[in-house]
Amino acid sequence: MASRILSVRDLEVGGRRVFVRVDFNVPLKDGRVSDDTRVRASLPTLKLILERGGRPVIASHLGRPKGKPVPEMSLRPIAAHLAALLGTKVHMAPDCVGDQAEGLARGLGKGEALLLENLRFHPEEEKNDDAFSRRLAALADLYVNDAFGSAHRAHASVVGITRHLPMAAAGLLMDAEIAALTRLRDRPEKPYAAVLGGAKVSDKIELILNLIDKVDTVLIGGAMAYTFMKAGGVPIGASRSEDDRIDHAKNILARATNAGVRLELPLDHVAARSPEPGQVSRLTTGPAIDDGFVGLDIGPKTREAYARAVAPARTIFWNGPLGLCEVPPYDEGTRTMARAIAGARAFSVVGGGDSIAAINRLGLAPSFSHLSTGGGASLEFLSGAELPGVGALADASTRAAASPPRTPPAARSGPGARGEHRSR
Repeated sequence: MASRILSVRDLEVGGRRVFVRVDFNVPLKDGRVSDDTRVRASLPTLKLILERGGRPVIASHLGRPKGKPVPEMSLRPIAAHLAALLGTKVHMAPDCVGDQAEGLARGLGKGEALLLENLRFHPEEEKNDDAFSRRLAALADLYVNDAFGSAHRAHASVVGITRHLPMAAAGLLMDAEIAALTRLRDRPEKPYAAVLGGAKVSDKIELILNLIDKVDTVLIGGAMAYTFMKAGGVPIGASRSEDDRIDHAKNILARATNAGVRLELPLDHVAARSPEPGQVSRLTTGPAIDDGFVGLDIGPKTREAYARAVAPARTIFWNGPLGLCEVPPYDEGTRTMARAIAGARAFSVVGGGDSIAAINRLGLAPSFSHLSTGGGASLEFLSGAELPGVGALADASTRAAASPPRTPPAARSGPGARGEHRSR
């Protein structure tokens, strides 16, 4: 599929308005962006469009406003931050559709960009409403999706809009995500190791079942390990487990054994009476956890064993922390794994905000092949599912190849365009 998708590099954007779907679902604090990782991830695509004379019309969701305007979820604070990062003027639209948004889009000058208000202020966005998709398409001449983290959502700005513009393409971040994850899914070099952590087995059942057919080793940590341990009859004390997924865990353990896949569970743990900061912790002597104690991180034996397991790998996929990494010292397992994967001579892909945050804190990001912004989208992709956003780009590319592109209306070069409403 990826080979059939157009890239933003393939588009002639000069003088054209380009609707760019990004993922600016970032944390805000006191009216300011407190973590701009996702904003920075969009910069290469936006800069490319601007450098080639295009006018980006930028769209994103933020939070879950449930289809109505919520002032605390406005994208307005991001406009100024984005302008500083791009070094250009970024106008802020009062809405993501309507006359004012269309006027601002028509009036964009060379080197300027427009940021639309939160898409999810309209319930039609999440319903993939066709009329709403047409209203979004009225803002631009071309479409670029650079929000892989939303590619598993069949929403109007991800799927519907692609039917109403002549060409749709992947942004540079989307390109990189599809390429890296396709390599993991379809042509991984052996040995292949998967490191899976996080809280829930239920989030990763399909992923693990799909990986078992491809990997040589699966290393499991985080709270999800306790469900597997309980399935294997190992005492887990007061640790969290998904009892309704015990049978799934047993099935996965059996599948791995039958496939000759090495599936490893923690050999020891750092445990405490409570996960609250300041609680006295202790190491277990083996995989069992005593009554009244909660497992909060993998222990030193496990860290060493897991580090040894990834060392010879040529392909590594890591998703999810191996302990309660937001509460030191229960981040040591995650930190150790980050260092071990960074030191391996492997094609390494990491997904999940907590894992990536640990990598960034350690300054190890350059040592990884790809840090995925996908979250749930990356898990669904690797589980073998077709993502609606990726499928929409493939369909649009096929349509574009079958018919010549239309000539867009002449772009307006600056202020003074009829019907324009400038925000100051």
